[in-house]
Amino acid sequence: MKKLAPFLISCLLVVGATACDNSAKTTTEAPSTTTEAAKPPEPQATEAALKDAQSEIRRNQLNADIRAREQRNNQFNDGSATNRAARDIESQVRSKLEANIPNGHLTVEASEQGAVTVAGTVTNKEQLAKIEPLAKEIKGVKSVTNKATVAQVGTQSSEKKAQ
Repeated sequence: MKKLAPFLISCLLVVGATACDNSAKTTTEAPSTTTEAAKPPEPQATEAALKDAQSEIRRNQLNADIRAREQRNNQFNDGSATNRAARDIESQVRSKLEANIPNGHLTVEASEQGAVTVAGTVTNKEQLAKIEPLAKEIKGVKSVTNKATVAQVGTQSSEKKAQ
């Protein structure tokens, strides 16, 4: 039994570390990294995401999550934005973007110093312009590099016809 407990704990740690290796993305179709080229979203996926993300329940969930993280940060860091984990910043920025840009396919990467990079696609220029101000609303974000582009809706359908 003495050998089994450390083995099980080690297995849990390995599984947990592997599960935490995913990048912060607003959708499964978003690129895996901020350097990867983004593909425009399917029209059906855009409509479904729009209905889900624009629902009042979903927005309330995302905003409650952001508020809870801010409260946790305030308790542990005396209200300052210092010592924020990059994963925490990534997750909060992703939630903020998901709540306000529902049909975007965005990937978020952050550093401990508060530099955030956002890549992927959105459906129009207005959404593209929202990315930086929304990201800067999160405590601890000092700079935002916006690598996102506006998706060309007709491009993907013509690619499918060619295949």
